[in-house]
Amino acid sequence: MIPDRMKRINEACKEALGEIIQEKVKDPRVGFVTVTRVEVSPDLRQAKVWLSVMGSQEETDTALLVLEKASGFMRRELGKRVRMRYTPELKICLDRGPEMSERVQGILRRLEEES
Repeated sequence: MIPDRMKRINEACKEALGEIIQEKVKDPRVGFVTVTRVEVSPDLRQAKVWLSVMGSQEETDTALLVLEKASGFMRRELGKRVRMRYTPELKICLDRGPEMSERVQGILRRLEEES
């Protein structure tokens, strides 16, 4: 179970990183990216950032690569927006939840049509 303090930190980082990606990262290779979840370690030194990227596999890979390279910039901006003892090092991860949900929806639709 996650303490309330960590939930607030995770949510604040999620909101701030979403704004940073939308407003500050100016690379055109970063398409429609959504921050789905952020999990900061208890010592506040590291944060896993789960992103959902709309587009083809190639566009997704390119966007993730660009955001990994921009993680230092995003970390600095996060430090300006969210007051913490340490600004966590960002680890970018791809969230496949929406993609899997779409796939399950398609399977369910096909099963419904067959019966």
